[in-house]
Amino acid sequence: MNTAVQSHPTSVRDRVSDAEWKVRTDLAACYRLVAKYGMSDLIYNHITAKVPGDAKHFLINPFGLLYTEITASCFYTLDLDGNIVDKPAGEFGEFPVNRAGFMIHSAVHGARSDLQCVMHTHTRAGMAVSAMKEGLLPLTQTAMRFYGAVGFHDYEQPTVDMGERERIARDLGPHSTLILRNHGLVACGPTVQDTWNLMYWLETACKVQVDVLASGAEISMPSPDLAAQMAKRYGPEGKINFAPMEWPALLRQLDREDPSYKT
Repeated sequence: MNTAVQSHPTSVRDRVSDAEWKVRTDLAACYRLVAKYGMSDLIYNHITAKVPGDAKHFLINPFGLLYTEITASCFYTLDLDGNIVDKPAGEFGEFPVNRAGFMIHSAVHGARSDLQCVMHTHTRAGMAVSAMKEGLLPLTQTAMRFYGAVGFHDYEQPTVDMGERERIARDLGPHSTLILRNHGLVACGPTVQDTWNLMYWLETACKVQVDVLASGAEISMPSPDLAAQMAKRYGPEGKINFAPMEWPALLRQLDREDPSYKT
């Protein structure tokens, strides 16, 4: 069982709506899953979700907790200007907010009303692909899902220029995934579970690409037409969405191993 920070303010559950508590619980579960599946980066990176019914406020993790320590009660509430609107009492409320995290997430939350959750990672495979000029290649069925559906944002010094938010939003465009060149990955979705699904399979596609290119073998590349068809099939307007099927199974897994994320 993971060892988490043990002080969980009971007042948080009592003073937020049922809808917000559900988002908080899902968001905490997502942090735990990112750690469990090897996509965390010590205390760095961030997953955020909008407060239900409030387009101008979003939840973000305290900067200093490991992902295995994140719980539903620990999140800070920020507005789109970076002001702290709410935070938990006790030791959770003593942590700072990651300024770089605010920059990336407020850019998406401010520009896209259809996206409720944003995840940013610094995985080994994600960073490797972010450094490849050709970006993500449609090498597999998994990768074809993202064919023509990924934005690219050139590297800028983190937190230096708030104007970068406009450029991040521009480069994301209509997509739900963004490769930050020489940096990492971003996935965004209408729910926490959709965002997890996007990032998990984007990360998988990056891992496979690194493996294939490292093998030195001759590559079998699908046709652009086939890749485009697969991207449409698995895209927002497609008929296939496995996220609602995956998520309950993943929550059952967490509940068996360590249900403290729900506190």
